[in-house]
Amino acid sequence: MQTASQLRPIFYFSSRSSIKSDGWIKLGGWNSSTLSSTGRGQSLRFLTPTRKTRLFVLSNTDDGCPYAPVLEEESSANHAPCSEPETFFSKWSPPRYLWRGLSVLVLAGQVIIRTLKGKVHWRNTLQQLERVGPKSVGVCLLTSAFVGMAFTIQFVREFTRLGLNRSVGGVLALAFSRELSPVVTSIVVAGRIGSAFAAELGTMQVSEQTDTLRVLGSNPVDYLVTPRVIASSLALPFLTLMCFTVGMASSALLADGVYGISINIILDSAQRALRSWDIISAMIKSQVFGMIISIVSCAWGVTTMGGAKGVGESTTSAVVISLVGIFMADFALSYCFFQGAGDSLKNCV
Repeated sequence: MQTASQLRPIFYFSSRSSIKSDGWIKLGGWNSSTLSSTGRGQSLRFLTPTRKTRLFVLSNTDDGCPYAPVLEEESSANHAPCSEPETFFSKWSPPRYLWRGLSVLVLAGQVIIRTLKGKVHWRNTLQQLERVGPKSVGVCLLTSAFVGMAFTIQFVREFTRLGLNRSVGGVLALAFSRELSPVVTSIVVAGRIGSAFAAELGTMQVSEQTDTLRVLGSNPVDYLVTPRVIASSLALPFLTLMCFTVGMASSALLADGVYGISINIILDSAQRALRSWDIISAMIKSQVFGMIISIVSCAWGVTTMGGAKGVGESTTSAVVISLVGIFMADFALSYCFFQGAGDSLKNCV
């Protein structure tokens, strides 16, 4: 009986009694195709794995051939590198809000690059433009009309008590053009369109439809994200301009019908207070707000996980983050545009 322990990469069996008559040795737990015999001589050469393996040879009483089962294998190999100690960062994964925020920046960069390269799905862009623009006009105009009338009630009461009836139109025009029209329009679009974007892309993500687009050779950014961003950026300035017009008209009608301030006085005061830059700044703001709404909603949609529950959470979170982004961007743009503007208020009187 022969015993081999702690085998090296090459080892020898020198006894004929452990070898069958045809030059082969039977090893349990090994694939015989990986072992070869050099002949029927006194020694046989075998190539084995580099890891240490203990073999124990037992005689087989059935056919008289030796049988070598593998009793124990040591996991440490001579050439294996030492396992590195685990560190804090090896187990750390970034929180979800962090990598979602980074995904917004990455997605915005991809949209800009793909747009500059002209890789835009124009048919889908026109469909999204119709959805964001004409189909959102009704709710935006209705909201703007009632917001304008609510502000008119407050302004007219206070200005009448101070004897500044002729300044009501100018103050309303500045408030609508600089703040109310772009912000109110963006809030309505964020609730109506942003939630739809996040829900659609989230459903496509959890049902692996975006992976299907990649398999078919289409880039999901070109087909899904870029058309929505372009449509939102183009539609919101026009919606803002229409909301400004409807808001001023409803305010003038309310002031004339309820408080006795003529429409001509309202319009004349608004004309003296407004400048072209006020309207242009409102359209710039709304364009930036449209980009924020579409990019945040699409980013939250494509990073959705967890089935139907995840889609609902992504939709809610996308609307909330879009509103927060709108208010932050509104402050930054207002500070840049109107930090030293004081002449317009003087023209109201």
